[in-house]
Amino acid sequence: MVSNPVDKFSSMMVFVKAVESGSFAAAADALELSAPMVGKHVRQLEQQLGVTLLNRSTRRQSLTEVGRNYYERCKIVLVEVEAADAIARDSRKLAQGHLRISASINYGTHCLAPVLAGYRSSHPQVTLGLELSDSVVDVIAGGYDAVFRVGTMPDSGLRARPLAPYRMVACAAPAYLVEHGAPQAPADLAQHQCLGFTHWSPREVWYFDGPNGREKVAIHGPLSANVGHALRVAALGGMGIILQPEALVADDLRAGCLQRVLPDYAAPALPVHLVTAPGRLRTQKLQSFLDYIVEVLGPQSGGRGTNR
Repeated sequence: MVSNPVDKFSSMMVFVKAVESGSFAAAADALELSAPMVGKHVRQLEQQLGVTLLNRSTRRQSLTEVGRNYYERCKIVLVEVEAADAIARDSRKLAQGHLRISASINYGTHCLAPVLAGYRSSHPQVTLGLELSDSVVDVIAGGYDAVFRVGTMPDSGLRARPLAPYRMVACAAPAYLVEHGAPQAPADLAQHQCLGFTHWSPREVWYFDGPNGREKVAIHGPLSANVGHALRVAALGGMGIILQPEALVADDLRAGCLQRVLPDYAAPALPVHLVTAPGRLRTQKLQSFLDYIVEVLGPQSGGRGTNR
């Protein structure tokens, strides 16, 4: 018959206490049990194992050889259980305090902000300060707990967790395409009005992957801006073609206010990293935030947070 694992664990705990206390009576006092109950636990173990663990007399008790080996192993089991309990207790501690976070304007608005409510619902004692800027901020000097960076990460010594790539799409308003026609290949963009993003380097070059590999095309147009939302509004007005994050224009594409161009070509997705300072103690509030973000925006998330 298979023993109940809970009962067996209790019996192991009583057996160890009986050995360390030197008698059933002393173990009973320590565990707030009766001496007969301590004896019952030990006998139950011996019956299950089919061996004698303790030699007992009215005056003294001593471990058998197998009992000594079993005792040493039981101590290891009890220590591991206590360690597991400690981990579980620590996980119940509430993350609390304030987190300072930085992200680019587009990513912070369209990818990060929509998922923050999910984090707060599980960690209501944490407040979030989200600062949006397309400039590269200094994680350490700026006093940020976490920074989201879009683009290639330099070898800076910072801790960087990869997130789902930032998908890009080229699109324009239907009115623009009716007037100017739709480009059929990246090279055709040289004949179109393209609205540039000033934070890219070089800002006058776009890249596309297609049947012939990666193609580089020089673009020009009547407007460049340092905020993607401004380019989106200009494109909606028929001013030209934009290359911007899919998350920024997804609703416009679904509504037909903007139309994708060059559907047979894909603009390279931009890498995204969640960056923290090295050597800094990970508080419960920060660790819980990092774990949540990797779950909802990480590489294995399918990018569900980056295309809403």
